[in-house]
Amino acid sequence: MLPRRVFLLPTLITLLITLVVISLFFIQRDPADELTSSLGKDPTFKELSVYFEDLAKEKGASYAFDVLGRVELPQNIDLHLLGHIVGDQLYIQEGIDGIKKCSQDFRNACSHSVVIGALIENGEGILPEVKNACHGAPGGVGAYTMCFHGFGHGVLAYNDYTLPDAVEFCKKVGTEEFYNREYVECVGGAVMEMIAGVHDRATWEEKSHIYFKESDPLYPCSADFIDDEVRGICYTYLTPHLFEAVGANLGKPTAYDFDKAFKLCSVLPEKDTLSRNACYGGFGKEFVVLAQNRDIRKIESMNEEQLRKVFSWCLLADTKEGVTQCMFSAVQSLYWGGENDPGAVTRFCSLIEESSYQGACFGEIIGAMSTYVNDSVYREEYCKKIPFQYRNQCKEILL
Repeated sequence: MLPRRVFLLPTLITLLITLVVISLFFIQRDPADELTSSLGKDPTFKELSVYFEDLAKEKGASYAFDVLGRVELPQNIDLHLLGHIVGDQLYIQEGIDGIKKCSQDFRNACSHSVVIGALIENGEGILPEVKNACHGAPGGVGAYTMCFHGFGHGVLAYNDYTLPDAVEFCKKVGTEEFYNREYVECVGGAVMEMIAGVHDRATWEEKSHIYFKESDPLYPCSADFIDDEVRGICYTYLTPHLFEAVGANLGKPTAYDFDKAFKLCSVLPEKDTLSRNACYGGFGKEFVVLAQNRDIRKIESMNEEQLRKVFSWCLLADTKEGVTQCMFSAVQSLYWGGENDPGAVTRFCSLIEESSYQGACFGEIIGAMSTYVNDSVYREEYCKKIPFQYRNQCKEILL
């Protein structure tokens, strides 16, 4: 007579196969595969917006953010704005406390969306809570004031895309402790929203023509309702409109467009140094993102060709000051307030062949590091890694 276990073996094998089949049935497909099968290989921004909004509703905003950080996407998709869309759902699900679940990924899109949602839902009375939330925004020392850039997007939507009213509203958030920087960043966000029209497309389409004039491409930054204190930040964020003003396709502007757009900055009076510097500087932040096909997840890994492209575009500026300010802005974008590893920005400056520009470039990194990074070991290690001729300057400022 055969042992009992011999008779049990086929039953156990059948049971095991059944369990494997059931488990495979319930295992979720990879999100990247799901996205491709749902939208095809080259979905539009609008299609991706709907997809990630639905994903955040179905599986939670935190899950949607995780997927957004990992999937392959077509070139020239604005990941910061996609982050805003997922962040909007986080606010709906978690309220203002949702900011605690945010990270600095997608250039702080998550925390931006949370404070925008809080304002639009609750109105001016929520300002004390917004300030507290911004103090808890993820990231380094610059995260608090940059939180008000995102808030500015919401301020414009809250004020029905009436830009002068938004500027007045932004004045309410400035503090002496931070040298009124909250006000400045808030206006920057409002200007960016005036160009993009993300949060209320219908009202934006109705109002945007009021603030963009063919006869004056520098408007609204040249308008009287823009205070001198915030005129610079207005020009900093006006750059995409300057591309449009010279006939560029905003989806993929070219070097030819950049050359023409730079010339609009030279119209500003030479004595108005702050406005001119900001106008030229605005190009650098755009170039960094455009050279990476707008994939801001990969800024730290930009290669030599991409970094050279950024500086070659800056060289299209029609003055040396323009080139320098564009370069400075690129440095700040690559380093992002100390949130990014300094490797990419160091490679950027090292690739610049003209010594005066290269020296100024490293000076800008060192200055940014002195503002955003307090870690003495981090500073000391950095000073050891940069080209020899800049090490003494680095040590004098950082150590």
